[in-house]
Amino acid sequence: MGLPALEFSDCYVDSPQFRERLKSHELELEKTNKFIKELIKDGKALIQALKNLSTAKRKFAESLNEFKFQCIGDAETDDEICIGKIPTLFLLGIENASDVLILPLERFRKEQIGAAKEAKKKYDKETEKYCTVLEKHLSLSAKKKEAHLHEADNQVDIVRHHFYEVSLEYVFKVQEVQERKMFEFVEPLLAFLQGLFTYYHHGYELAKDFNHFKTDLTISIQNTRNRFESTRSEVECLMKKMKENPHEHKSISPHTMEGYLFVQEKRSFVSTWVKYYCIYQREPKRMTMMLFDQKSGGKNGDEESFTLKSCTRRKTDSIEKRFCFDIEAVDRPGVITMQALSEEDRRLWMEAMDGREPVYTLNRDSQNEAMAQLDVIGFNIVKKFIYAIETRGIDEQGLYRIVGVSSRVQKLLSLAMGENQMLPAPLMTYQYQRSFIKAAKLDNPEARVAEIHSIVHRLPEKNRQMLELLMKHLAKVASHHQQNLMTVANLGVVFGPTLLRPQEETVAAIMDIKFQNIVIEILIENHERVWQGNSQPNLPRRRSADSKAPSCSERPLTLFHTPSFSEKDKGTPASAYFGKSKMMIVHYLLNSFIFIPASPSPTSPRSPSWPTFSAPSSPSSESSPVSPPPRKARALYACKAEHDSELSFIAGTVFENVHPSREPGWLEGTLDGKTGLIPENYVEFV
Repeated sequence: MGLPALEFSDCYVDSPQFRERLKSHELELEKTNKFIKELIKDGKALIQALKNLSTAKRKFAESLNEFKFQCIGDAETDDEICIGKIPTLFLLGIENASDVLILPLERFRKEQIGAAKEAKKKYDKETEKYCTVLEKHLSLSAKKKEAHLHEADNQVDIVRHHFYEVSLEYVFKVQEVQERKMFEFVEPLLAFLQGLFTYYHHGYELAKDFNHFKTDLTISIQNTRNRFESTRSEVECLMKKMKENPHEHKSISPHTMEGYLFVQEKRSFVSTWVKYYCIYQREPKRMTMMLFDQKSGGKNGDEESFTLKSCTRRKTDSIEKRFCFDIEAVDRPGVITMQALSEEDRRLWMEAMDGREPVYTLNRDSQNEAMAQLDVIGFNIVKKFIYAIETRGIDEQGLYRIVGVSSRVQKLLSLAMGENQMLPAPLMTYQYQRSFIKAAKLDNPEARVAEIHSIVHRLPEKNRQMLELLMKHLAKVASHHQQNLMTVANLGVVFGPTLLRPQEETVAAIMDIKFQNIVIEILIENHERVWQGNSQPNLPRRRSADSKAPSCSERPLTLFHTPSFSEKDKGTPASAYFGKSKMMIVHYLLNSFIFIPASPSPTSPRSPSWPTFSAPSSPSSESSPVSPPPRKARALYACKAEHDSELSFIAGTVFENVHPSREPGWLEGTLDGKTGLIPENYVEFV
């Protein structure tokens, strides 16, 4: 199990559950801090104790093995470099080991984890201050002058706003450190282990057997680093939106109303006000109260539940406290007097519990989803779009990725749709969105297919039929990937955030984008098994490495390339070039008809690896960059070609005439008289 995502909207609710999730992140950071200290200590012992090298290495390995990443689960190493060198290289490596291992770990522990600790101190201090000011404010008598009360309200609003800002910044910092440690913590270990491998002249065969594992982990860490900045920007953008307008970005909760209330408890000769975290569910009229105080370390008390009978606003002159209301319970005698945190908070509680001024609206998304339908007209239009693509443009390069001129797309879309409404919810529905994500996270590939098969057959009949139609079409598109450059993995990147669009924009949704893509990949690859008649699919066998299609997580992304005008197009008019984009417009219409919501709805967060594209406007707008002079490069890893345009090679191969390719992440080079593509991260220049 990984750590739960910290949602910025929970900072404004400040529930006990949010405090528990935040505490789990704090414990993980403290655990990481202690482990780094121990690892640094063992690393220094390893560097200094050359005579006891084997003993120090064993202790270091044991310490490393005791710690388990919950988020990434693996470590990165590099290919064996200079393994067969003379032993004197090991002495040079030991001299540099402190800079390679100890200093980066010390810097990460002091700068990143230290900053998180400072943010926690500030957060705890602001929590104490806010709760104290709030309780003092709520104890003011309603008989005081209006000006004095108004000034006190303003002061509390300022303190509350500052507390929310500190809470948001602390959650953001914790999230950042948890993500950053995946590569800043593992990379020093990788560099240090690489130095140790250099010493093993006679252990060459062992290092060779370790090749496959090292390659996979190197690619995993590289992908994690590449996703970090994009994910961080998405989370930071969400935090800014939350700061600007927190009410519009609150999480969709299954509870009608929840928050803190002060409850009047009458005792002998005196009455006291006790702080509870209350949850109200409107449908069964069930109120749950939990004794909880943030200042006391977040200790939970016993829960108490009862069925609501009535709710009445408390008159101002009937009690000294402000923002009060009375409720009566069916299964509990007497009247319970409660105090809200503000006038607005009391109004919301009154509306939720059908008080004197009930204003309660049903969830708009639920209504829209219930009204969404797929009729015969919709199926006919989609079938015509698919027929046009498969007969006229299935080999079009950049299929489903590059669109035509925006004005023409919108014009054709309006003609095709007319007055028809498009689906307000994704084709695979919000109801099963989390189920699909959980299925994609299963360890066993066969179990993934079985679980997704089961969920697909729980979808509404029309949705399942439309999804089957689309997956069969995408499988046919993927079978032409050598021409259209759209593999199963890249179709998953395009359709994942659309077919499985989350209902709300949250940090958890950003983290789950990659699993949305995996679900679509599984549906495309196994569409015949998923939609066969029996309830359990014939589970596919694990494919061999030879038949495996290129994956975005294993190889550089070769297929997302915006075509430019080549030399043979220089004499072609711009109008002729734009004639090629007709099929691209049809692709966009098909995508739009099935998936774009008719009314504003929460948008899917963009995938961290999702590139931004634009159609070319004219040949003159394309500038020809000056290519660097060709160079030689040597392969660091072995690679087997999966396309005719790629080169196969083994580690140590030297390429001639190496220069950048138009495909991002790839180079072009010549090997044995054949020119083709080479993964950029597989070679080094010589």
